[in-house]
Amino acid sequence: MSRLPRGVAVRRDAGAYGYERALRRHELGPVAGVDEAGRGACAGPLVAAAAILPEGRRGLVPGLADSKLLTAAARERCYAEVVRRALAWSVVVVEPGECDRLGMHVANVEALRRAAARLAVRPGYVLSDGFPVDGLGVPSLAVWKGDRVAACVSAASVIAKVTRDRIMTELDVSWPEYDFKTHKGYITDVHTAALEAHGPSPVHRWCFVNVRRAAGLEPALESPS
Repeated sequence: MSRLPRGVAVRRDAGAYGYERALRRHELGPVAGVDEAGRGACAGPLVAAAAILPEGRRGLVPGLADSKLLTAAARERCYAEVVRRALAWSVVVVEPGECDRLGMHVANVEALRRAAARLAVRPGYVLSDGFPVDGLGVPSLAVWKGDRVAACVSAASVIAKVTRDRIMTELDVSWPEYDFKTHKGYITDVHTAALEAHGPSPVHRWCFVNVRRAAGLEPALESPS
């Protein structure tokens, strides 16, 4: 589905909870949000999450925003509030090997689908961030920058991001030479230098060309003349 159901409208000034309120007014609740963390990283798992926030004051999570806009400390505070307040929430971890086997886009959509399916409360509608997720079994809508404009998607983004950051910090203990705790597996100058010095670790994703290049499976980049 690429648009809201007939008769459902969200005002531009409705705020982060506007989508949920509009859908619930048309008896399309509970409304779940789904989002992921780590799609663009070349190491570590992909993590997807789903969340349903309750109606009323309990569903108004202090400081809730797109996880990428929050500091690490603020994300941790929001995470604690979301899991305490949510009607239901779930998280799915897709290991690097499965990301390689499926490809990142397929792995991402499958993870979001699994996260929605694992909710203890069946949603009546699902909002996703940016692109559609099929096979949910209920109506859904892909929302442009959904993690910024829909509270339930923001909640899912916080759960996914905090969960994945914690995993990457744990992986740093086993492979400290890559500094996973700092860059969380994304491609940075420090990460690139570590890959060149040590080659890929068991938690790197071989579907990324820079990882294959570090293993000597792709030609090296030519230095600019």
